[in-house]
Amino acid sequence: MLLIRNATLPDGRTGVDVFAEEGRIVATGPGLPEPEGVEVVDARGWLLSPPFVDAHFHMDSTLSHGLPRVNRSGTLLEGIALWGELKPQLTQQALVERALQYCDWAVARGLLAIRSHVDVCDDRLLAVEALLHVKRLVRPYLDPQLVAFPQDGLLRSPRALVNLRRALDMGVDVVGGIPHFERTMADGAESVRLLCELAVDRGLMVDMHCDESDDPHSRHVETLALHAQRLGLQGRVTGSHLTSMHSMDNYYVSKLVPLMAEAGLGVVANPLINITLQGRHDTYPKRRGLTRVPELMAAGLTVAFGHDCVLDPWYPLGSADMLEVAAMGLHVAQMTSQDAMRACFDAVTVNAARLLALDGYGLEPGCRADFVLLQARSPVEAIRLRAQRLLVVRAGQVVASAPAATSTLHLSGRPPTVDFTHRG
Repeated sequence: MLLIRNATLPDGRTGVDVFAEEGRIVATGPGLPEPEGVEVVDARGWLLSPPFVDAHFHMDSTLSHGLPRVNRSGTLLEGIALWGELKPQLTQQALVERALQYCDWAVARGLLAIRSHVDVCDDRLLAVEALLHVKRLVRPYLDPQLVAFPQDGLLRSPRALVNLRRALDMGVDVVGGIPHFERTMADGAESVRLLCELAVDRGLMVDMHCDESDDPHSRHVETLALHAQRLGLQGRVTGSHLTSMHSMDNYYVSKLVPLMAEAGLGVVANPLINITLQGRHDTYPKRRGLTRVPELMAAGLTVAFGHDCVLDPWYPLGSADMLEVAAMGLHVAQMTSQDAMRACFDAVTVNAARLLALDGYGLEPGCRADFVLLQARSPVEAIRLRAQRLLVVRAGQVVASAPAATSTLHLSGRPPTVDFTHRG
């Protein structure tokens, strides 16, 4: 049993107690009774949030930065080429060790659910086997969800479709794709059709890397919306990246967004990586590359943010901190109104959980007792401060903790003072 007293919730409620028993939240509200033998934590008014959720990641490549060499240009294409060089050298042991280390980082930062795309274009399916093993190992404290990802192109890579089916047979959860990487626009559209029909046959969700390009004519998300609606997949299909929407003209987008809404598409933007890899052919003005997050949210689509990469051939930075992801999304999308900033917090919590269809996610009675106590008074302050994770709880058990961040100031002519919150 665990009782959190005097917490602030993301919706603004203060002085809230949360009581958890047998892995579930039993009651919430002010002044809850204190059962005998319960562990009590005084939140001191800090923010209690459901755990962070990463809606888009690549755990098979994480922490492989520098293997077999460093991406000198920092570009998407050199990263793809590097991954192609590294794949024949991969071992299951190394894949498992790196993924487990990343999962440890994630838990320490309150990140308890990750949708990870796993490359299926290696006939050995080493990465698939490795991540399925990792999934079993970490399931007590983290929810991984795996996407069968034909990284070299479903039709472009000769055995990709066969391998993707094998990966699903092995227990991979979601059907993935990358239509813009096929040899032609027609092949890209055909890959979307094949993969959506496969998802229907298997009763699975779909999450496609879609239009990760600066080309305004890369419009596979339109095809994805068509097949989602045609096949009755509303609410089960996600388009990830969608960076070409940044370059599309407004007239076409005014047609596209309602089509996406009618099809019930989910959207994942990856702010850290999209802003880094897109616009590389531009001089000035230089495009940001992030998809149209505010407009998609305003149209009623569920939009989440993903970390995408950490220390791999595509991105030499990162630390599993979803508040860093939210902060970049906030800045790049110019989402600085109060409501928009809170929406960026939702993009790494409740929205991402909705796209992953996580069962029992939230802070209401009956939900799983998974939550994180942040050293902040509100979601906006949590983003601003990259707030310290004071406590991370999984199924009512503390799985990570950290002391409050403090600074002791020694200023000439003044007595030492301690700043607890860095709120300025």
